[in-house]
Amino acid sequence: MGRWVLLAALPLAFLGERAGLPGVVVFFLAALSLLPLAGWMGEATEAIAARTSPALGGLLNATFGNAAELIIAAVALAAGHVEVVKASITGSILGNVLLVLGLAVLLGGLRYPEQRFSTETAGHLATLLTLSLLAFALPAIFDLAERSYLNAADPKAADLRYSLAAAGVLIASYLASLWYTLVTHRDLFRSEAPAHGPDWPLAKAVAVLLFSTLGVVAGSELLVRHLEAATHALGVSPFFVGIVLVPLVGNAAEHMAAVAFALKDRIDLSVEVAVGSSIQIALLVAPLLVFLGLVLGQPFDLVFENPLELAALAATVLIANSVLRDGRTRWLEGVLLLGVYALLALAFLLV
Repeated sequence: MGRWVLLAALPLAFLGERAGLPGVVVFFLAALSLLPLAGWMGEATEAIAARTSPALGGLLNATFGNAAELIIAAVALAAGHVEVVKASITGSILGNVLLVLGLAVLLGGLRYPEQRFSTETAGHLATLLTLSLLAFALPAIFDLAERSYLNAADPKAADLRYSLAAAGVLIASYLASLWYTLVTHRDLFRSEAPAHGPDWPLAKAVAVLLFSTLGVVAGSELLVRHLEAATHALGVSPFFVGIVLVPLVGNAAEHMAAVAFALKDRIDLSVEVAVGSSIQIALLVAPLLVFLGLVLGQPFDLVFENPLELAALAATVLIANSVLRDGRTRWLEGVLLLGVYALLALAFLLV
């Protein structure tokens, strides 16, 4: 019932826009409507995946796991908010690893003295997380080198060419990792947990996925249209909205799922949801936006020029690898993850 109440925010947002309500009100109504829609998208995907083969089900979950974030970013990109899109990518990675995993480890750790997960899975995720950091660091280094040492005639064009090539490599690497975990070495990553998606008929799952996708598109357009009004009313920068607020909306369903798993002593699933989602954002969603930018006529490269973003990503990868390396968690590690997130959020607010 609660979801339907939140969903009512979407028609209210459209009515509010027509009635001339302040943009910040319409912005928050649209944001609220995205919470249940993103959750339904995830559940519909899981239901469809449960009725297919394990390999195809895993591919569906990987492909649509961050569909809400991709739609929000695509709408913002089409509207020309390139820096907000880049900030939302960084914010999704930070939010999933530091905030989501931090909450899961803390709350799970308060109920269970120690929680364990597969070191094989942890090592695989840590490697991909490190690759994710390189995916954002190398384009920035390339941009710095061509501007400082190579004197490129058109640095932005060179950045875009490099980003297109890098995007192809990242997508290929991500697909290879899926093939590795779902096909050639699936026995190493097989989970003993029962399916946690809803037991829906295939037709219902497809209908819910279509309905929620259309809803996310509509809500995202409203959100983006009133982005500037919201930032002015709140006294924050579009960068802060992109890196903190937008990821919180798009990742709400994953936040709740990861914490719920930890409270059931399934921290392994919490780790897969939180860290796996961050990896997917870096190696699949961000590269797809590079190609989508060409289609939309809004060039989008992988050069993150704000040094604070790169420093935040580096700090996130370092502390995540530290937490993941031994295959066990305790509540204090959750506090440390949340502490790092709070420090970064304050820095982004004041920058």
